[in-house]
Amino acid sequence: MIETSLKNSILSITLNRPEKYNSFTEPMALELQEALKDAGRDEVRCVVLRANGKAFCAGQDLPEVVERAEKEPDYELADTVQTTYNPIIRAIRSLEKPVVCAVQGTAAGAGANIAFACDIVIASDQAEFVQAFSKIGLIPDSGGTFFLPRLAGLARSNAMYLLDEKLSARKAVDWGLIYKAVDSEELDDEVRDIAQKLASMPTKGFGLYKRAVNRSFDHTLEQQLNLEADLQSEAGKTDDYKEGVAAFLEKRKPEYKGR
Repeated sequence: MIETSLKNSILSITLNRPEKYNSFTEPMALELQEALKDAGRDEVRCVVLRANGKAFCAGQDLPEVVERAEKEPDYELADTVQTTYNPIIRAIRSLEKPVVCAVQGTAAGAGANIAFACDIVIASDQAEFVQAFSKIGLIPDSGGTFFLPRLAGLARSNAMYLLDEKLSARKAVDWGLIYKAVDSEELDDEVRDIAQKLASMPTKGFGLYKRAVNRSFDHTLEQQLNLEADLQSEAGKTDDYKEGVAAFLEKRKPEYKGR
């Protein structure tokens, strides 16, 4: 259900349940969690999350939770949220390497919110984003109530959830939810070029940047300024920083090693 491959320091993680629009079962989610954990290896300098088939991800496989509720009297939806989706979002945000998401088709529910949690999202102009929770009486999970208001603003976040409207990739760019929308035939090339660029850049600095951004959500300005100073000191001790400065002074292209 999850395929992985490592090439040129880029770990590709592919959702591979196309016959079910890549909707998540618990085993599939656990496989994705393991793949994201594996991305912590030194050999990996960039992660690409993508999917096979027409849809990127339709969110939760509803028959699974219905069947589980019938079999387990004490089962609650919180059990699925805590074991399936929350670890995925935490892994994406805590991974101190860039995570690029390639959305080739519909991203619905948790599928949309997993995409929004990634660092850079590139979508085909055929892709659509929809929250899909309100029509079955649920709230957005997988960080939806966290990322949507921060990325798109409260008014747009409210409308996207309450009205359950599909959002085109182009409009998702306009709303600040994703980075770029490209023609469908250009998606793979665009994602490859961005991933290759990221994998050749100063990985440790990217990781410290993500750490700073994550903390900014609950920091005061004073706290964030102090954190920036601390992390800048840490960045200044990396081999990548030394190489970047040396390359600048020697007027040559830097060769970063991600250390």
